Amino acid sequence: MSRIHRLPDHLVNQIAAGEVVERPASALKELLENSLDADASRITVDLGQGGIQLIRVNDDGNGISQDDLSLALHRHATSKISSLDDLEQVSTLGFRGEGLASIASVSRMTLVSRTADSEHAWSVSALDGTLEAPEPAAHAPGTTVEVADIYFNTPARRKFLKSESTEFAHCATVFERVALAYPHVEFLLRHNGRVVNRLPSESLADRVGRLLGKDFVAAALDIDEAAGPLAIAGFAASPSLSKAGRDAQYCFVNGRFVRDKLLAHAVRQAYRDVLHHERQPCYALFLRVPPEAVDVNVHPTKVEVRFRESQAVHQFVFHAVNRRLATTRTREAGQADTGDDRPADTDAPDTDAPAIRPDTASPTPHYSAGGNGSTGFAYRGGTRPLDLKAAEGGLDTYRLLFGDIESRERASAGVRPAGSDDGDAPAPQTGSPLAPAPALTTGDDTLPPLGFAIAQLHGVYVLAQNAAGLIIVDMHAAHERIVYERLKRAFDRDGLPNQPLLIPVTFPADRFEVATAADQAELLARLGFELTVLGPAQLAVRARPALLADADPVSLARATLAEVRELGASEAITARRDEMLATMACHGAVRANRPLTLTEMNALLRDMEATERSDQCNHGRPTWRQLSMKELDGLFLRGQ
Repeated sequence: MSRIHRLPDHLVNQIAAGEVVERPASALKELLENSLDADASRITVDLGQGGIQLIRVNDDGNGISQDDLSLALHRHATSKISSLDDLEQVSTLGFRGEGLASIASVSRMTLVSRTADSEHAWSVSALDGTLEAPEPAAHAPGTTVEVADIYFNTPARRKFLKSESTEFAHCATVFERVALAYPHVEFLLRHNGRVVNRLPSESLADRVGRLLGKDFVAAALDIDEAAGPLAIAGFAASPSLSKAGRDAQYCFVNGRFVRDKLLAHAVRQAYRDVLHHERQPCYALFLRVPPEAVDVNVHPTKVEVRFRESQAVHQFVFHAVNRRLATTRTREAGQADTGDDRPADTDAPDTDAPAIRPDTASPTPHYSAGGNGSTGFAYRGGTRPLDLKAAEGGLDTYRLLFGDIESRERASAGVRPAGSDDGDAPAPQTGSPLAPAPALTTGDDTLPPLGFAIAQLHGVYVLAQNAAGLIIVDMHAAHERIVYERLKRAFDRDGLPNQPLLIPVTFPADRFEVATAADQAELLARLGFELTVLGPAQLAVRARPALLADADPVSLARATLAEVRELGASEAITARRDEMLATMACHGAVRANRPLTLTEMNALLRDMEATERSDQCNHGRPTWRQLSMKELDGLFLRGQ
């Protein structure tokens, strides 16, 4: 007697339901995808008890004809593919023909649909997988699918369902993911008869802001790039808006929400220079690839995909996000509250020059006209550190730089100081060191975006004034980013240039440091070091990186040797080059509690404006903050 037999179709459907319908949210996802495949422009979702008691999805899509209505609830019955070629280039969200049949096998389902050319709708019901004959019904063009008492006939599975609030949370998450990818579709979600979410047809930016919040939109960088058949659009949040978990990471491939390690890794790599390793980036990215270049038939839930050219997709996504994150908002800082989107006219500093320059210039502040006819500031500050005791002197210097602002404002308003005489007032000479500079107003586009330094606070923060208000800069974090970007550029060209020391610096070293200096001499030379082994426990620094001339040679050499020893083989060193250079940049950056002159502070501000990713340091911390005049007025209740 044969021990192998065919399973009944109803049991097969229930087995399949275990994969396709994990919980009510899974059933909701299948129904929403069917509505979108039917070109619906309006979708309404009603849930009862978190979807356990009721899931009803109504749409105004193409509808299902009477002849196809019963067949729609059969397993492996679909209108979306008919051959292997269709399967290899699927362009719809659904295609397996398992969703409705699986849901119907574990619930009480009713399907009502009407096509645009039908006189009336038709209804079909399924109870415990048993189909009834279609009957006429009243319904507008479109489809309504009602799923009641899910898992009523499989009590073991029903026991695994969580509380009503938990199941509703999963359903709401699915609803938001689908709605995020189709902003042109109107969505409505009701739970237990109460409207929870109403989403009108809108732009992608508005839909993202509505679902992900105002904080995300305020910190979002828009992405829109294409390379051949690949295209990516969406938003990647600034590193200042990061989270401990991955709950704000949305990735879509051809309109389908996916969880893909390759894409997640590409985005994470793009953030590696601007985000702390324990924090997670926030993004909503929409990738478009040719249907034949991605395999969506990997898992019954269709949340996993495989790319035929995975390396190409990884590099495309990485470079698209990385290039967008490389842009800095320092160039628009002074335009934050002005509405002026013109780029500031500033001279970019020498990219390989030290970020904090020595005080070799004249101590006289100077205002001059640019050679191209535009007006620009060329500041040559004094050598005296600006601390609290020297605050008045700093303000005097600033007044010389910009001229007497109050007098200029009075003159522009036609108000003369008491006792002044028009006949005795000499006309200012253009180009004179004391010539009045343009007024510091919100409409002034001659000021650099980060303005000019006015003070240093506790040796940690640089305070600067720009057209929009007050700029506060963390000088160590900002300088660290500047040095790091220059180290990367120099290393990629021909290695870091070194600076020989007039007198070599010797220091005691352990046997691992000595071994590393001997074995990795070539790599250390590329990093700008020349180390000589003087004995079994002693090394000498004969040259150090020229870009880190102010760093302590011993501590810098020790930190670099530790990184090289930890990274090991040359392949690993190449892969983790940025970590090594970041360590060097941290040791080479200006330290806290170091007094800076106005010259140095302004040089730091100009370098920030010309440096990529200067909004964050290498560890993901912000390097500067803007306080607008409106915010400052609010602190002191001005105008209230």
